[in-house]
Amino acid sequence: MILKKTFLYLVLLAIVGLMLLPFYWMLVLSTQPTTAIFQYPPPLWFGDHLVANFAAVGQAVNFVQAFTNSLIVTVLYTVLVLLFCSMGGYAFAMYDFPGREKLFTILLVTMMIPWTAGIIPWFFMMSKFGWINNFLALIIPGAANAFGIFWMRQYCKQNIPASLIDAAKIDGLSEWLIFFRIVAPILASGFAALAIMMVVGQWNNFMQPLLILRDNSLHTLPLMLKYMLGDPARGTDMGALMLASTLVVLPLLVAFLSASHYFMSGLTAGAVKE
Repeated sequence: MILKKTFLYLVLLAIVGLMLLPFYWMLVLSTQPTTAIFQYPPPLWFGDHLVANFAAVGQAVNFVQAFTNSLIVTVLYTVLVLLFCSMGGYAFAMYDFPGREKLFTILLVTMMIPWTAGIIPWFFMMSKFGWINNFLALIIPGAANAFGIFWMRQYCKQNIPASLIDAAKIDGLSEWLIFFRIVAPILASGFAALAIMMVVGQWNNFMQPLLILRDNSLHTLPLMLKYMLGDPARGTDMGALMLASTLVVLPLLVAFLSASHYFMSGLTAGAVKE
């Protein structure tokens, strides 16, 4: 038994090491000059070029502005997703209304359609709305997305007893008070799991900002990384690019580690059949 557990722990440690290796190497390369990055064998320990890479990032792009833009878009988008998707999921889970099953089936079907299939209609709609060069094009269209509604619907079905809602109605609470005072606190773990997924998706969103945001002052972090790539004549400062990539990934790691407990609770909610 001891040997079996020891072997299992060693395997898990090896898997963890393989998963952490890319992040470690990115950190190492962010402290190296471009010449050292392309040498063989590649550097496996930290260098002394970190300050110079910071200066190069500052000269190449406005990192603070891009970070602020990404933060604004990601936070607003995530808040709206949590609000509208939880309401939609709660309605599908707890209310019996005409056409509910058909509407939910249509919702599931839309999840099977690749998002790239709708990129051209989406762009034309944003153009008609006058949202070119506007953060609204990145925030509003996906605020009530099919996956989020499906996720919250499943979570509501597993964690909110109908008797609790009936008791609240007997006490005279309105639908809004029932949702925000009784239902929303129960959905905390589901909110956390969905929020992490939405934050990662929007923080890394590249195609939509590339099509919509024309002004440099509106660029988000993925666009900032694109414009750090040099042309073939002058090349790319890979050390600065690795440092910028590290700074882009770091907030996601902090966010995930901060909410990891709630994230795992949200993923496993409903795993035990009642």
